[in-house]
Amino acid sequence: MSEPSPKRGFASRPADQESWIKAPNRPSLRAEAAADFTARLTIDVTADMRGRIKIAAFQRGQTVADMLRALFEREFPTSEGEPR
Repeated sequence: MSEPSPKRGFASRPADQESWIKAPNRPSLRAEAAADFTARLTIDVTADMRGRIKIAAFQRGQTVADMLRALFEREFPTSEGEPR
């Protein structure tokens, strides 16, 4: 018989719950990036357009959101003196 793997699974509980509960929170890397984005933009596109956008983002090695942010930044640059 083989021993169970010492590697913790995704949903496994920590061995020492008290130290886990009292451990300081580690900041998320995405939390810092998300702080820059304070509004959500919703647009209606056809299913065909959505597919083309997703394929273009994939081919460029980007997420759709990152690709569209770059597009908006390029098309609508911040003017000097305008708040960011």
